[in-house]
Amino acid sequence: MRLVFLILCFMSFGLHAQNLSNQIHEIYQSELTDTFEFFHSHAELSLMEHRTSARLAEELRERGFDVAEGIGGTGLIAILENGTGPMVMVRADMDGLPIQEATGLSYASTNKQIDPDGNEVFVMHACGHDIHMSSLIGTASFMSANRDLWQGTLMLLGQPAEERVLGARNMMAENIWDDYGVPDYALALHVSAETPSGQLFVTNASPYSGADTIDIIVHGIGSHGATPHQGIDPIVLGSQIVIALQSIISRDLAPRESGVITVGSFHGGTKHNIIPDEARLQLTVRNDSFETRATLLEGIERIAINLGRAAGLPEHLLPEVIISNESVPPTINDRPLTDRLMARWAEHFGPDIFFPEERLDMKAEDFSLFTLDPYIPSTYFKVGGTPQAWIDEQAQGLRTVAPHHSALFQVDPESSITLGVESTVIALLDLMQSD
Repeated sequence: MRLVFLILCFMSFGLHAQNLSNQIHEIYQSELTDTFEFFHSHAELSLMEHRTSARLAEELRERGFDVAEGIGGTGLIAILENGTGPMVMVRADMDGLPIQEATGLSYASTNKQIDPDGNEVFVMHACGHDIHMSSLIGTASFMSANRDLWQGTLMLLGQPAEERVLGARNMMAENIWDDYGVPDYALALHVSAETPSGQLFVTNASPYSGADTIDIIVHGIGSHGATPHQGIDPIVLGSQIVIALQSIISRDLAPRESGVITVGSFHGGTKHNIIPDEARLQLTVRNDSFETRATLLEGIERIAINLGRAAGLPEHLLPEVIISNESVPPTINDRPLTDRLMARWAEHFGPDIFFPEERLDMKAEDFSLFTLDPYIPSTYFKVGGTPQAWIDEQAQGLRTVAPHHSALFQVDPESSITLGVESTVIALLDLMQSD
C-alpha cells in the first residue's frame, strides 16, 4: 500500500509540474534577480566573504530560517523545522576568485580585496558560486512557502573557501553535526559552462576527484658546476623523479583506473655554475577512489626516496615527501540515493533532462569532507549554464563560451538558477515526503 500511495503522490505531483516550474520562475523574477547581481558584483575572496555571508544570512532569515553565522570563519547554517522527518542538508559555496572580470556585464564585479599575501587583487565569481547561493535562496523560498508538501528539517549551509578547499574542513572542525544534528542526506550542485542550459549532469560514481597537494624536498650535496663529481646534483635527481613519477600512472594503476600526477613547479639553484644542495618540486595528485590515492602516494614516496638512494645520498639526506593538510578526498555520490533522485528527475523533467557528458577532467571539491565521517548519503550534480544559442554562436566563431576560472566566464543566470532550484526542490520533496 505504501508503494501504491507513493506512486499516486508522484503522479499527482507530476500533473502539476508546469505549475511548479512557473512558481519557481516567478520566485526568480520577483526575488532573485537583484540578489544574484549583488552576489556577482560583490565577489569576495576565500575566508573573506563577510558581505556575501551577511547577505545570504539575511535572505534566509527573511524566509523563516534560524541562521547561525561565523562558522568556520564566514560560514553559516540555516535551519527550518517542519515536523517529524529526515534532516536534509543542501550546500552552497560562497567565495570568488582573484581574477579581474572582463565580461562587460552591467553588473560585472569591480571589487578589490587584499589577498593573504598582502596584494590588492580584483575578485570575481568566475566559477558560479553566485549562481549556487541564489539557487539556495530560491530553494528556501519555495520550501518555506510550501510546508504542506514536505516534513522534516531542512538545513541550508553556506560554505566559505571552497576554492582553497579550506571551508568545509574549517566548518567540520567546529563539530557542526554535534551542534545542529547529522543530516540523513546531503545535496550540492554546481553550475556548468560545459553543460547546455536546461540539462543536468549526474553520475552515480565520482563527480569530483580527490586532490593531494605534495611538496618534495630533494636534497643534494652542493659543489662547483665544473666539478660535478664532488657533489650530488639535486636538479638531476629531481628531474629523474619527475620522469619516474609518471610510471606510477602507467604501470602501478590498472589501465582503466583514473589518476593524475602533475609536477607544477620545479625550483632549484641560484647561479649558472653552482650545483645547489637542494631542489623543490610541487605536485598536485588526483584520484577517484581511496584505493587509487593510496597507490599514488605510496608510489611517489617509494620513487623519490629510492632514487635518492640510487644517486648515492646518505640516509639523512634522502628526499622528503610532504603531504599538505589542504588535501581533499574524492566526492563519491551515494549510488542508491543518486539512482533514486535520477529516476525522480527523469519522471518530473523527462528523460532528456540528462546531458550525456563524459567527465574528462579531475577537478576537486571539498564537499566530501561533510559526508565521510560520519557517512552521509549524498548526491552532487551539475546544472547546465550555457544556452544552446551561445554554443551555436561559438561554433560559428561569433562568441567565446569561456571555461570556469576565466576572466570571461559567464553563464545564463535565469536558466541556471531556476533549474538549480527546481531540481533541488524535486529532490527535497522526494526525500521529505509529507504523510
